Amino acid sequence: MPADLNDYFKKKNGGSNNSGGGDGGDRQSPNMNIEPPQFFKDLGKKAGILYAIIGVIILFVLAKPFVVINSGEVGIKATAGKYDPIPMEPGFHVFLPFIQKVFVVDTRVRIMNFTSNEDIVSANVRGSGIRLNKAISVLDNRGLPVSLDLTVQYKLGASSAPQTIATWGMAWEDKIVSPVVRDVVRSVVGKYAAEKLPQMRNEIAIKIEDGIRKDIESLPGTPVKLLAVQMREIILPTKIKDQIERVQIAKQEAERTKYEVERANQEALKKAALAEGEANAREIKAKGQAKAIKIEADAEAYANKEISNSLTA
Repeated sequence: MPADLNDYFKKKNGGSNNSGGGDGGDRQSPNMNIEPPQFFKDLGKKAGILYAIIGVIILFVLAKPFVVINSGEVGIKATAGKYDPIPMEPGFHVFLPFIQKVFVVDTRVRIMNFTSNEDIVSANVRGSGIRLNKAISVLDNRGLPVSLDLTVQYKLGASSAPQTIATWGMAWEDKIVSPVVRDVVRSVVGKYAAEKLPQMRNEIAIKIEDGIRKDIESLPGTPVKLLAVQMREIILPTKIKDQIERVQIAKQEAERTKYEVERANQEALKKAALAEGEANAREIKAKGQAKAIKIEADAEAYANKEISNSLTA
């Protein structure tokens, strides 16, 4: 029992009580000899254990020697700064605080957009799985500037996540995906003239995706799995856009002229066919009439001949 409680009860029991007032003597009342409750007696003996339990609880709350890993994530345990090569699967895990640390990384599908939109800084919300970068600037085979908007879908390899983080760090996206995409796009697009890009869009998109996939899969340990690459827009210089527009207008005029010529030819052929048909019809009609007259004359001559033969002297 704590000393202050013992002193309190001793003073309580030994306190003076004036009674009778006549003899001036102090007498102790028999009912003032009060013993402390058993709870307070046991409290003094168990105080050390209680303090130890409270200290362990506080240490457990502050140190937090456990971690919960959700689906679509893996944990990377670091013991004294060294990463464990085997990732921690989703679930509840306990580790040694102050000696070990657990880094939770996302292995779900992530999207990196290369866009010409200027408001891209505020859109990079951590944990959203979407990253926005500036559009990729490229020089065509004549040195004219061109920009491309792309969307790249990828995800971190779960089994190789510890090695990836140990090699590239937490900013692995900016060190692996972004440089590879920019290098491949510049290598592919730089071989074409700017005005040819819209016409060969599908071919260029296939070459870009194949090049990015090849470069990422060639990295040691396969840190990233590429899912898809979409080329959304080709941004050309104003002069090239005007030139392409003029060419398109000229092509449309040529197509329209060609259509009109074809239409005129069709009309002429139609009229010729009608005229020829009418001429043939008239010829056939004339032949039919002549043939009818001849048949009628032959019949009349035959009749006359028969009549002549039937006559006698």
